Amino acid sequence: MKNYAIVPVVVAVVFMLGSCTKDPVNKLSPEESRIYITNHDSTANFSSFKTFSISDSVAIISNNHLQEKTHDSFDSLLIAAFTSTMTQRGYTLVTKDQNPDLGINVNNIINTYTGYIDYGNYYDDYYGYWDPYYWGYPGYGYYGSYIGTYQVNEGVISIDMFDLKDAPESGKIKSVWNGVVRGAGIFRDASISTSVQALFDQSAYIKINQ
Repeated sequence: MKNYAIVPVVVAVVFMLGSCTKDPVNKLSPEESRIYITNHDSTANFSSFKTFSISDSVAIISNNHLQEKTHDSFDSLLIAAFTSTMTQRGYTLVTKDQNPDLGINVNNIINTYTGYIDYGNYYDDYYGYWDPYYWGYPGYGYYGSYIGTYQVNEGVISIDMFDLKDAPESGKIKSVWNGVVRGAGIFRDASISTSVQALFDQSAYIKINQ
């Protein structure tokens, strides 16, 4: 008899706990919901790079297809914020025609599915999105060694950093860093400073040692 009497009590307790538990995710502010992810090549010596160039527009990639490249006010602020932080870390901004050591691409990725990215394939597939031979190395491809999972609802800001300094010797443009921002409100002007700062806070190794 005890067995039969205990079961409904346990069920009732579980039901009560389930019905009374608050969902903490629903209580998060847009700022608290944001996720910042960085990956880097552990063999790269970021202090060996002195100069950088950054793309003057943002690639809009939707469901693995380039839709357009834009340069609106948000794009300009994002590029400017990233440029400013790079110079604060000791790097010198140059044009892409001045043989920069690092090349930086800025992308907005809009997807509607969950899965994973093998960055080895990612760079091979997407290097043409920034104009053919944007960084001046015809016949070269990007390659990386990162694998990341993602679940995108509204979009992702993705910033890629490439080693152009060693490209002539290696025959490829090697990925040395990637930063991703996702979450609520990431495409608002007011979020740019926080997002860029968060990525660099995770990447203390991106600096020139004095």
